[in-house]
Amino acid sequence: MRTALDAPDDALDDQERTFVANVRKHGWFRTSVFAEDESPGFAYSTGFCVNAQRPELLISSMNDEIAHDIFWDLFRDAKSGVSLPVGQPLDNIFGNGLAFVFPVAKRFYQDHLGWSRWFYGGDDFQCLQIVWPDCDQLFPWEPGFDEAFAGLQPDLSEDGWQATLVK
Repeated sequence: MRTALDAPDDALDDQERTFVANVRKHGWFRTSVFAEDESPGFAYSTGFCVNAQRPELLISSMNDEIAHDIFWDLFRDAKSGVSLPVGQPLDNIFGNGLAFVFPVAKRFYQDHLGWSRWFYGGDDFQCLQIVWPDCDQLFPWEPGFDEAFAGLQPDLSEDGWQATLVK
């Protein structure tokens, strides 16, 4: 897989060189996007696919430091061969509750994964969205989910999170 890691330094601008240097040094890089108007903020990884042979990750409405720590833990897990089963409850993302991961549909890549798209030269990579529960450990698709959290995690899957749940 050709990536920006293969580009000669003189073909990159200062920001691109810094980005590539971080991926080279750490194996991945986190990009944070601030909340804007009605859209929540989010963070995503770049480098998991090429350096850990796992999908990139995206999480919405999470504190930057926490998102970074989660990505670091999951990168280490990925380097050790641990995968994240799609549509199943996972207890290895947060220390105090469950999470789910779902594939991000390609139609959302342009608006959500700009640096990853640049790094990989297009959309030929996978990305998983991490979905977290409310304070009562209910997820957005479950009855009783706290409406105060509605809209903080847009569903970026192809056919909806519920369609991807493993039953």
